[in-house]
Amino acid sequence: VQLQASGGGLVQAGGSLRLSCAASGRTIGTYDMGWFRQAPGKEREFVAAISATGGSTYYADFVKGRFTISRDNAKNTVYLQMNSLKPEDTAVYYCAAQKGGFSVYMSSMYDYWGQGTLVTVSS
Repeated sequence: VQLQASGGGLVQAGGSLRLSCAASGRTIGTYDMGWFRQAPGKEREFVAAISATGGSTYYADFVKGRFTISRDNAKNTVYLQMNSLKPEDTAVYYCAAQKGGFSVYMSSMYDYWGQGTLVTVSS
């Protein structure tokens, strides 16, 4: 599975962005999908995840109520809608895929990763 993340950019605090993660090479309909982020000088951290069917979603506490993960298996794409952005959301955002059955919160449980897209939130 090849993953291509896009949609990052520069936005003012309080603004919104929608990230996309387009998959190719294999359908992602049987994969749990996640978004992680890594800020400069910090470790990669979990942001959100969605089960293969889309029936379950998971969020880090710091994005609950602001970010929404969704997927369109027909388009082989996963999205991360980010609202009410804060300067501390500045990071490179990565999408990832795992076959399932493992913790969606742990980056080591994911099998495939995209290249990342940079989100910069100015104050």
